[in-house]
Amino acid sequence: MKLSKYFGWKVKLGIFLIFLSALLYLANFLIFHDLHEVLFYIGIDTAFLPIEILFVVLVIENAISSREKKQMMEKLNMVIGAFFSEVGTHILGSITKFDPDTEHIRNDLLINESWSEQDFKNAKKTIKNFDYTLHINGGSESIEFLVNAKKFLVNERKFLLALLENPNLLEHETFTELLWAVFHLMEELENRDDLSKLPKADYNHLAGDVVRVYSLLIIEWLEYMEHLMNNYPYLFSLAIRTNPFDPKSHVEISD
Repeated sequence: MKLSKYFGWKVKLGIFLIFLSALLYLANFLIFHDLHEVLFYIGIDTAFLPIEILFVVLVIENAISSREKKQMMEKLNMVIGAFFSEVGTHILGSITKFDPDTEHIRNDLLINESWSEQDFKNAKKTIKNFDYTLHINGGSESIEFLVNAKKFLVNERKFLLALLENPNLLEHETFTELLWAVFHLMEELENRDDLSKLPKADYNHLAGDVVRVYSLLIIEWLEYMEHLMNNYPYLFSLAIRTNPFDPKSHVEISD
């Protein structure tokens, strides 16, 4: 077996560059016959080497890492967009019907084209500090919601699992937390055979699980809407026309 098979291309390139450098220094000596000058410049170059390494590590590598991170976040935002298209917006619309306090936060969620960065900051602050109360108490409507949520989430299990397999999610902790909250709710619902005959304490427990999903979902939805506004105005337009918090929203453009 040839020795070259044990070396990668980086090692081979390093050996070649060292050999080329030595050859150039030898050529310099053969032309000018000044060993002192050759050794002097070798010393100068060696002394400057740590600064060159510092420049490469801190500046060039940082620029490359920033670009790679930007590309990764762009891919992640595509994943988040798919989540809201397939699951998120539907869940938001379903849960909102059981939030008696929706009117208190509705104005903070009626996003439009004139919103600024400060508007989004204010909305996020309001949502993070809001105390949610969902009326999931065993009534006919809440039971219907739980049954439909169970069926919907179980049907979307493969899609949600595919999202969790995306390695880019490691860079977005809040979205990962949201997915785990959704999975937990799905498992809680799936492990109950009859959602119409549960103790009151159990309905309160499920309501807490739904509140966890709801609160995390709204924050991620605001983040995603801001991303669309800044980068994809045509997708932002559609998202506004399908806003689950706007009772007057309709996808058709009337004026």
